[in-house]
Amino acid sequence: MPYRFDFDLSDIPRVLFTEITRIAYNKKLHRKIGKATIDLIEKFKIQEATGLEISDAVMLLQDFIEIQAINMSQRQKFLKTKKRAVFLPHCARKYMDNRCKATFDPELPSYFCNQCSEDCLINKATKIAKSKGYDVYVLPGGSCIPKLLKRQSYEGVIGVACGEEIKLGGEILARSGLAAQAIPLIKNGCAKTVFNLETLEKLL
Repeated sequence: MPYRFDFDLSDIPRVLFTEITRIAYNKKLHRKIGKATIDLIEKFKIQEATGLEISDAVMLLQDFIEIQAINMSQRQKFLKTKKRAVFLPHCARKYMDNRCKATFDPELPSYFCNQCSEDCLINKATKIAKSKGYDVYVLPGGSCIPKLLKRQSYEGVIGVACGEEIKLGGEILARSGLAAQAIPLIKNGCAKTVFNLETLEKLL
């Protein structure tokens, strides 16, 4: 399920995510994750910048830290894989109506980008991933993953989604024995969601 609240971290300095990585990597800090999260919220004025309640801000950043920690623990296994796919969220398309020319295959189920808008985040991410040899799927949600995996055989997957969808997808991929890397959205919602392309390039 998606978060019960909307957030937008796209204008927050990138150093926040560097700090999240540091906390996820440092075991001593990881044991004190609650205090470390509160410190980040205060340092980067997350509440003021996003309007989030403190409990929602804590949940969001703790999910980011947990996702980063899992990424690091899975990284070496992922790098040994050969056949890989990228799962992108359909809500990050520039258009959510018929102006988007992506084709939808209900058998998988997935959208496939047809590069109709140069400035579309999904178009940019698809080009980057395909240039690295990845298959790319634009999914309506994490619940689509089991059906897709039954039809396609992969060793490694990179998934882009909100934290709650990442948890759902991560459980599915773990049961399948696949090595996974995840990229959380930095702006959520039902449309015009945002993720960081630089992070995607680093993980590919």
